[in-house]
Amino acid sequence: MDERPELADPKLFINRELSWLTFNQRVLTEAADPALPIFERLRFLGIVSTNLDEFFMVRVAGLKQQLSGGVVETRADGMLAGEQLAAISERCHAMVDEQYRIWREEVVPQLDRRGIILPPIDKLSAAQKSSVRAYFSRAVSPALTPLAVDPGHPFPHLKNKSLNLAVFLRRSRAGRARRRGEKLLAVVQVPAVLPRLVPVPSPSSRAFVLLESLISAHVGDLFPGYEVMQTAAFRVTRNWDLELDDEDSEDLLSTVQEELRRRDRGAAVRLQIEASASADMEKTLVTALKLSSAADVYRIDGPLQLSDLNALIDYDSTPELRFDPHTPVVPTAFRDAESVIREIGKRDLLLHHPYESFDPVVRFLSEAADDPNVLAIKQTLYRTSGDSPFVRALARAAENGKQVTVLVEIKARFDEANNIAWARRLEESGVHVVYGLIGLKTHAKVALVVRREGDVIRRYVHLGTGNYNSSTARLYTDLSLFTAREEIADDASALFNMLTGFADPPRWQRLVVAPFSLLEGILERIEREGEAARQGQPARIIAKMNSLSDPAIIRALYTASQAGVEIDLIVRGICCLRPGIPGVSDKIRVTSVVDRFLEHSRVFAFGLGERVEVLLSSADWMTRNFQRRIEVAVPIDDPALRARVLDEVLGFALKDNTKGRLLMTDGTLAPIAAPNGEPAPPFQSQAQLCETARRAAEQRAPDLRPAAPPEPVPTLEPRTGSAA
Repeated sequence: MDERPELADPKLFINRELSWLTFNQRVLTEAADPALPIFERLRFLGIVSTNLDEFFMVRVAGLKQQLSGGVVETRADGMLAGEQLAAISERCHAMVDEQYRIWREEVVPQLDRRGIILPPIDKLSAAQKSSVRAYFSRAVSPALTPLAVDPGHPFPHLKNKSLNLAVFLRRSRAGRARRRGEKLLAVVQVPAVLPRLVPVPSPSSRAFVLLESLISAHVGDLFPGYEVMQTAAFRVTRNWDLELDDEDSEDLLSTVQEELRRRDRGAAVRLQIEASASADMEKTLVTALKLSSAADVYRIDGPLQLSDLNALIDYDSTPELRFDPHTPVVPTAFRDAESVIREIGKRDLLLHHPYESFDPVVRFLSEAADDPNVLAIKQTLYRTSGDSPFVRALARAAENGKQVTVLVEIKARFDEANNIAWARRLEESGVHVVYGLIGLKTHAKVALVVRREGDVIRRYVHLGTGNYNSSTARLYTDLSLFTAREEIADDASALFNMLTGFADPPRWQRLVVAPFSLLEGILERIEREGEAARQGQPARIIAKMNSLSDPAIIRALYTASQAGVEIDLIVRGICCLRPGIPGVSDKIRVTSVVDRFLEHSRVFAFGLGERVEVLLSSADWMTRNFQRRIEVAVPIDDPALRARVLDEVLGFALKDNTKGRLLMTDGTLAPIAAPNGEPAPPFQSQAQLCETARRAAEQRAPDLRPAAPPEPVPTLEPRTGSAA
């Protein structure tokens, strides 16, 4: 009798929110690593804080809305909103406690040894106190606005993530409508326009006091006639997700702008307050912010908003305090080329960022903007950098008389305001700006250049796994594919026509596009491998992504595992699949790599040998990517490029026993041990990729890689004993 569990059993799924917290805990382990340079540990501490901000602003806020609205939404894992919030609170409190223990006990002592100190104001010398007092009077006090809280002055609506001081006061002498000794509340906002770190004159070290500590020490100046009883720094996190109804919006741009103004007034979901605050102060703020539970309060034994302290890094240029600098290399094919477009016309080209430079992508669009033979440029923009070279190139192209169309996703979370500004600027230059299809985010990364070459029209396409953002391209691992293949160009043209006009989805030749065919295409490929295994053929799936949570995909992977398919998943963040369950997922191994660069590329490989198919994609395997976004996956047709992706991008990640971690059946992450317990030399994929790119760039061969065939991708080892 088959005793395998039903594939809809909630026990087979890891909760999405708890899985994300496991990822953030993994980031925290980097901050705890004594082998890392101290400034890098400080950066990782800041990343943990920034990640938690976004998690509370969106995920926790959404769960609270479900709970207050009585919405019963059971996910595949079976947890209700209240159960998730309770588990999140327990995990997050423990995580924050550990984060600040690392700060106090490990990072601060190392900074002290480097002569970088953050002394309390009451420990300063008389001369230092005089200096910071003068700075307060000159530069800080004029920017402060004391806000009383009483029946005539309601508790102020504080901006999301703003830093503030709560002040308990009492009147020094009895006065009209005030009793002597009556406790009063006031709030002072810490100006975000001023530096958080205030330098303190010191002959032997670089000393700083925190801006909120400086204000706290002199806050009495703002309330003459009152005595300061207590102060406490605090920070509020609000629900910051947009609520849009695309179909009822006559003007989507105006609707998004209005929602941006509204969301700073969103409900509070978390209060961070310094640990020394009294219970009375905490209770007062919880009531004023209308928080639902004391579990929403995080007492912080250290500076709030740790990411601000990355500014300390600028005060010491000593190399050993940070990672060795990495300069992305420019491969020979692009470095020696007079024209990027002409190089693409010769053959498909692949770049692996940040090991290889993002500059050829910028050059592609910039060259097209100035090329008199280029007739049209079409591009998607989901997120881009501050002074974006892409925006400049597109605007210049329009001013040069070319037909330029840009899909700007103004609903890109946390980048809405920036994208609205870019849309306005592009429209002013004559670019035709559109916002995609109603109800869908355009998340695909595609650029199309249409060029007249003699009597023919030729099209050149860039497809990427990451955004058109020159800044993050130095920090995120992503892939860029350039091609002039006719079938892919046809599909790219059809994609833009569908997004800009009235057109039904075409019959795609090479692209796989969500929400029309991507989910079905992935399921079909998983089933193909399962069928091969059932027929006794070797079957293999390797997939690299940021997140895996779609229940249909997970069940399909379970079925493939049961059929005998060897499956390796490289998932940086959320993974709701539970590996290693006997009879269900014992053929599935899930690893995660967290290192100096953020793993961001999405690559899917199905099959072995001559029948292997490799796709690059903008999409994770999440329901939102399959159903609510325009996403693209593109097959790599060039055999040499396909082999390179299998070897370097997927193969190196699978070999990583230094920064890689193995996802266990219980949802925890464990270090990776050598197969059969035998010692193995350390392998760090990102370091190896830096070196591989450097060596390849030194070669003067015309191709991006030597012609010698790469090593095969390693096969799966038995799961037993695979965690250290």
